[in-house]
Order: sequence, then C-alpha cells, then structure tokens
Amino acid sequence: MASVVLSFDVEEHDRIEAAAGLKCPAPLRREYADRMERATRRLLDILDEAGAKATFFVLGEIARRRPRLVRDIADAGHEVASHGWDHRRVQCFSPTEFLDDVRASKDALEQAAGGPVVGYRAPTFSIGRRTGWAIDGLAEAGYQYDSSVFPVRHDRYGVPDAPRTPFVAEGESAHLIELPPATCRALGQNLPVAGGGYFRLFPLALMESGLRQLTRTDPAVGVLYFHPWEFDPEQPRLPLGWLARWRTYVGVGRSSARLSALLARHAGRFRRAVDVVADLRPRMDALPRFRLAPAGVPALTVECGPVALSKCS
Repeated sequence: MASVVLSFDVEEHDRIEAAAGLKCPAPLRREYADRMERATRRLLDILDEAGAKATFFVLGEIARRRPRLVRDIADAGHEVASHGWDHRRVQCFSPTEFLDDVRASKDALEQAAGGPVVGYRAPTFSIGRRTGWAIDGLAEAGYQYDSSVFPVRHDRYGVPDAPRTPFVAEGESAHLIELPPATCRALGQNLPVAGGGYFRLFPLALMESGLRQLTRTDPAVGVLYFHPWEFDPEQPRLPLGWLARWRTYVGVGRSSARLSALLARHAGRFRRAVDVVADLRPRMDALPRFRLAPAGVPALTVECGPVALSKCS
C-alpha cells in the first residue's frame, strides 16, 4: 500500500503567485494573515479528528511573526518544513541570496517549532531545469529533502521528464532526496492531480487514480499539497484577471468536504514527509537519479522585486 504524504503550504493569501505585483493595504494584509492562522488551526482540528499527520511547509516570516502557530503545529505531531522566507520564487535569487533565504527560514522555523527543519518546498514549485543550482544551496544549508520538482508541463513550473516517484535530485555538485507531487499517467502525459487547483477543479476520482497507480511503483509514495486559504471560502477576493481568478477560486467552497472524504478513504496511510525520507535514506543508491542542472543549460535568475501594478480591494 502506498504511503500518502499530506502537505500544506502555509502562506497568506496575498502572497500567492497569482497576486504577484498587487499591492495590498496594510489592513487587508493583516486580515489575510489572521485568516491564514484561523484556517490553519481549523486544518489542525480536522487532522486531529481523522488521526492523520501531515507536513506543513511554512514561510519563515510567519514563524517570526506567529511563532505560537508554528509551535502548535509541531506540538500536534506534524512536521514543520520550510517554504522559504517570504514566498519569492527561486529564480528571484542569485545562488548566494537563495542560500541566505533558506538559512534564515530554517533558523526561524526551528526556533519557533523547537526542533529540526529538514524539508523544503519552493514557492510555486520553482526548482526546475534552470534553477537546479538550488539543490546545492539546500544541501549546504542542511536540508535533507526537497519537494519542489513537479513532473508536469505547466506555464509556471514543471519538469515533465523528471521521475514521478521519489528520486535523487542532482544539482551542480550536491544532491537531495526529492519527493515529487503526485501525478496520474494517462495518454502518454503526466496529469497533475496532487492538490491545489487540481484538487478543487477535477473529480476526486482523478486524484484517487493517481494514488492507485503509485501502489504499483517502488517506492510507493504519493505526495499531496494544499493551502490553508483554499479552505476559507469567505475570504476577500483578490482583484485578479479572469483566468487567474478562476484558477484561484474554483471549487474553494467544497474543499473542506473533499478533504474530509480523502482523509476517511485513506485512513492509516498518511505519513509525514520526514518519516518517508527516513525510510528512503538507507536505500538512496537504489532510487532513480535525475540531474536538474545539466551541462549547457544556463542558470536562471530574474528580477522579482515588488512592483505595484494594481491595488487589492
């Protein structure tokens, strides 16, 4: 039977990729931060009722501002892992800046959680072919695994030829265990079924199909991901374009019911990412290896400073 890693990317709603370039007034930012905490605490209650443990990829800035929330996640038996400092994509950094970011996040989270932080997920799954150098920075900062390489085609992220199951991700000079989000193989393509908008839009049967496929792999691990804001249908809506608005809000009203159904169907299968990695480390030599930073592919860094294109309302 496959292990299912249930994970949550904890960030305020105004930090999502679709909102890049929006400048929100301070009162609305505070409201989003408060709602993020309330939604996360509701998720903790839901998980407790189901007897399920999860991995929470949390921003370092949240650990600095709301350390009690991070400690409560850890005290409930869940894993606290890093989602970077403030949700900037990997390509926004030079390698040196990225190392500073993941070190700062790790330190803040460890202080708040009271224990080690060994896992990382890049905002918007932004570790790929041209940001493979990030693997070296994560290894240098002391992380043991990454969960950022999504083996799909997408306009914002993805490495479609990466393995669908846990593998060893090779950077320029270092490597880490990689836990890719779950996909469903159909019609010669990897369909994204791991969570987020795919969970809200597609029938739950598609996610179930992907998880069933993973029972026939070795190692049999499926990684799912969600965000606290996806379970808060009453939150103020961001002024997004029509496509981004649809992607962001489709199905938000049914997310809680779907999560409860998922927890009930797979009771006993949920594990924290850190525990799966502990099982995989002794057999790393048997895992597939995939070079994310191949020779001849230039490194990618872009300017990602805050630009006020429009205002939240």
